[in-house]
This record gives sequence, C-alpha cells and structure tokens, in this order.
Amino acid sequence: MKVDKTWGGWNLFEIVWLVLFTSIAVAFTFISKDSLFGFTVFITGVLCVVLAAKGNLMSYVFGMYNTVGYAYLAYINGLFGEVMLNLLFFVPMNVVGFYMWKNNRQDGNLSMRQMNLKWLFLVVAVCVIGCLLLGIGLSFIPGQNSPYIDAITTVLSIVATFLMVSRFKEQWLVYIVLNMFTVLLWVIRMLEGSGEGVLMIVMWSAYLVNAAYGYYNWNKGAKEVSA
Repeated sequence: MKVDKTWGGWNLFEIVWLVLFTSIAVAFTFISKDSLFGFTVFITGVLCVVLAAKGNLMSYVFGMYNTVGYAYLAYINGLFGEVMLNLLFFVPMNVVGFYMWKNNRQDGNLSMRQMNLKWLFLVVAVCVIGCLLLGIGLSFIPGQNSPYIDAITTVLSIVATFLMVSRFKEQWLVYIVLNMFTVLLWVIRMLEGSGEGVLMIVMWSAYLVNAAYGYYNWNKGAKEVSA
C-alpha cells in the first residue's frame, strides 16, 4: 500500500473524521475549560493514529509528542501503568518504529503483513497472562486507580505496538479492544472528578473509530502484498 505524503492523498472519510473529532475537541476544551496542553495531546494523538492507518511515517513524529504529553496526564490522574508504558516503552518504540517502517518500503510502498493462526493464538495467550500478572502488581501500588483495567490497556498497548512496528494488520484488532477499555478507564476517572476525563474519552473514542478504519485499510494492503 502506498505511503502517502503527510498532507496529501487524504480521502473523504479521513478528512471528515479528522475535522469532526478536532471540532469536538475544541468544543469540549472551551466548555470544560480544559488546558491548551490537553488539547495539543488530543490533536497530536489523532494525527498519529490516522497517519498510522494510512501507513505514513509521520505517525511516529506526532506520536512522540503525544506519548510524553499523555504520560503527564496519566501521572496526575494516578494511572501509573500508563505512565510507565508511555515513557519506558512508547518513547523508544517511536524511534524503533520510525526506522523499521522507513527500511521496509519499496517505491514508497509499506509492506503490510498477515499473521498465521499459530502466532495469533500466541498473541492472545500473552495478552491474557500479561494482563492478569500486571493487574496483580499494580494493585499493590498506593494511589493506583483501576489496576486491572490499567493493566489491560498497558499490556494490549505493548502487544499492539510490537505488531505495528512489525507491520502486522492484526495490530488493529488489538487496538480496537484496547481503545474500548481505555474509554472505560477514562469514564471511571471522569466520574471520580478528573478534569481531563471528557477530552480523553473523546480522544480514545476517535482512536476506536480509527482502529476499525485502520484494520480495513491494512487488510487491503496485506491482500495486495499476498497477491
């Protein structure tokens, strides 16, 4: 599948999706009196995921800012699993992913892959075991909120990122489940008084929509490679 120029090659769905969620973010920022910083985290996150769905290298550039910014928001909300995930894993993986995608192109095309059944079962097993073990560990940290949901989002994020840098289309199935649990996580934080809760719910809902689109897009790309 062709890797588009950063601001070129956008179809109608991508433009409507981007404008819609950006407008919602602006509205919620003013209504809830959220910070400009929270808004920038939202915007860079939206750009990161939509560019990833397009197979664009710039996804990792916007992703780096979003990673550090989101880690700070998670820290002040007592989501320490999210903090560790972003600073200790996503920051270096943004660099790794950029170079792996850059080195797996031919004539501007990103080679997209499909996982076999054996590896798919292995991924599911790693996710289940990892979520249980990390949830138990996080439950012992003072001030930790929603340890098992935080564990689910953390483990699924790590697995999805490895699949992403390895160019497997199944990353988007993991992202769909991940985004659903992360929306739930921030709904809980909002109900408990978090000022960033509403904007983060909107952001992760946008990610959920994009994950479905990303799977559709990458599924086509993987079939083209197989053909």
